Amino acid sequence: MTILLVDDNQVNLFVIEKILKGAGYDNCVSLTSAHALFDYLNLDDENSKTNSVDLILLDIMMPEIDGIQACRRIQQVERLKHIPIIFVTALEDSSKLVEALDAGGTDYVTKPINKVELLARMRVALRLKAEIDWHTEHEKKIQTELDLATHVQQNLLSPPLREKDIQMEVSYYPSFKLAGDMYYWHKIDEHRYGIILFDMMGHGISASLVCMFISSVLREAIKSLVDPEQVITELNRYMELLHSEKDEIPYYFTAIYLVIDTEAKTVEYVNAGHPEGYMLVDEHTLVPLQRGSCPVGFFEEMDVQKSVVSFENDVQILLFTDGALESMGPCENESALRLQKTY
Repeated sequence: MTILLVDDNQVNLFVIEKILKGAGYDNCVSLTSAHALFDYLNLDDENSKTNSVDLILLDIMMPEIDGIQACRRIQQVERLKHIPIIFVTALEDSSKLVEALDAGGTDYVTKPINKVELLARMRVALRLKAEIDWHTEHEKKIQTELDLATHVQQNLLSPPLREKDIQMEVSYYPSFKLAGDMYYWHKIDEHRYGIILFDMMGHGISASLVCMFISSVLREAIKSLVDPEQVITELNRYMELLHSEKDEIPYYFTAIYLVIDTEAKTVEYVNAGHPEGYMLVDEHTLVPLQRGSCPVGFFEEMDVQKSVVSFENDVQILLFTDGALESMGPCENESALRLQKTY
């Protein structure tokens, strides 16, 4: 444990250091100015690692840079702002003490130093520092886990597809690191492609975990069942496995699943409670992908209705989640109309 003592008066430093060492605080570093404090903390080097400091006892009245100014400088540095600072002062001006605390000070003691009071206030400040350090370390571990989970989730997303008869492109901008939106496509055979876009209820960790659970069964469901009605029904069965009697709110997701047949020139699809996508058929007919069932996971048994659209030459398909509509304005209906006109 390292405690910095900052005072331009050597006698004051000697008295405080003697009190601290008598209480078992052996690693005390005495500094005689704010400049010496800044040098010790490597204040001006943004990339520098801070010398381990657990507490600063800082005199207010010092030449050139006083304690309050020094505290403000320290508070501006992210890696230093959580070091507790106890002001040591002979001032009795309450407005000055308030200014010191507003500058970022944790506490203060007055001169002449009362040994019992100083040690008590130090213990409180050090407990606070220990709690902050624990939470900071805990947050770092959580962030590391979130980064790993984000990497895993993004690796589950399908890459762009560019083949002779079909091209697929995607823009993916989750509002949180871990998202509840997923997409996937699979080449079923030489001429058929299965494509799904789904949006899990909620955001963040819980939505992403359920999302990854569903994505783990998507490939087999699309490969073995193919038909949109059967695939959505199978995904609903998997969602029911997550439910229990204790769940007040069921897990569910909206989805659009399509099977594009480039030889038969058809698009079969099911819209399960998802925002309508659009198909531009043969460059002149705009077909909305209307909803044909409730969201997946709402009910144990769901009525799934498939639609089929035929084309002669080509078809362009635009799919999106509600996040795209929300980003365009507060009214989803107006946003959908704007998107439709643009498309």
